[in-house]
Amino acid sequence: MQGNPFTLLSSTPTERGFAARRGVLRTAHGEVQTPVFMPVGTQATVKTLEPRDLRDLRVQILLGNTYHLMLRPGNDVMSLAGGLHAFMGWDGPILTDSGGFQVFSLGKLRKIAPSGVAFNSHIDGRRFFLGPKESMETQRVLGSDVAMCFDECIPWPAARDYAEKSVRTTVEWAARCKDEPHAPGQLLFGIVQGSVFPDLRALCARELAAIGFDGYAVGGVSVGEPEPELLRGVEESTPHLPQDRARYLMGVGDPIQLVEGVARGIDMFDCVMPTRHARNGSAFTRRGSVPVKAGRFARDLSPVEEGCDCYCCRHFTKAYVRHLLHCGEILGERLLTLHNVHFFMRFMERMREALDAGTFPEFRARAWAQLRGAPAPSA
Repeated sequence: MQGNPFTLLSSTPTERGFAARRGVLRTAHGEVQTPVFMPVGTQATVKTLEPRDLRDLRVQILLGNTYHLMLRPGNDVMSLAGGLHAFMGWDGPILTDSGGFQVFSLGKLRKIAPSGVAFNSHIDGRRFFLGPKESMETQRVLGSDVAMCFDECIPWPAARDYAEKSVRTTVEWAARCKDEPHAPGQLLFGIVQGSVFPDLRALCARELAAIGFDGYAVGGVSVGEPEPELLRGVEESTPHLPQDRARYLMGVGDPIQLVEGVARGIDMFDCVMPTRHARNGSAFTRRGSVPVKAGRFARDLSPVEEGCDCYCCRHFTKAYVRHLLHCGEILGERLLTLHNVHFFMRFMERMREALDAGTFPEFRARAWAQLRGAPAPSA
């Protein structure tokens, strides 16, 4: 850790002591303007898109998956290729998650020990071990710009004694991750756990801050809990994190949840929603989700979203995209993915512009009215 890679440019008070933040995160592969949304490239690719598509869409930073890349192609191939950037042909910043969420979602396929987790591969059943040492080694080989500490992500709901134990484990593992070798210029973020217990989240955040990291993530959310619980987890974590470090809300992508996360002091987000919804035939628009695959669009010769300037909307119609989806043509998924990633990138750009202009409260109210058809609640 060399100095502070995050610069807080401005903050806009919201309510109840929170503030929406505008900042810049400096990485080995370039600066990232925040708040930012990171498309997910689980297998060293954002599904159906090429790196040049991502550049054209003005994607700033991608997320890669330590667990999946450790299994396939493996550290030996990744080392031979010179790291994840060279392997996938992407020269922009990359954040890699630690693999914690994936191994803890394996259920009976894994066994937790003080030094990490033994698990069977979901692909072929081979036995692996992943702990702070192994996670950091893989992320060092990947050469990501931002590495995440290996943590214990527990399900919702969870008993207090389990949550308390997981916080102790998460903090211990975070300290070990910091002591492991990193790739040149690689940043390291700690992850706050604590389930639904405010005192445990506060304790975890304070102890991680005492260890000292380049940034901090709010984890243990978006694991099946209702939206109010998700936002409460953010509210119980961010007040205890350093103001001058980047804050990352993991696995959250609903557009309103992005707005509400920013209103509570979050700078970074990731989610599979843009690509997954596209594969399921749905498009994100300023007026909410549109099920393009539905029968009512079979003869609709209008674009997916009127006024959208993405490649899909400039050249094709709902009827055509629906036809491709129903025929199983990959182009249909690709066109909707282009549209959805474009939507998310422009949504975040407009949010940053509102923060720069001091009009975030108006942006938030407009987002609620357009996407939920309701007034924005207090935040």
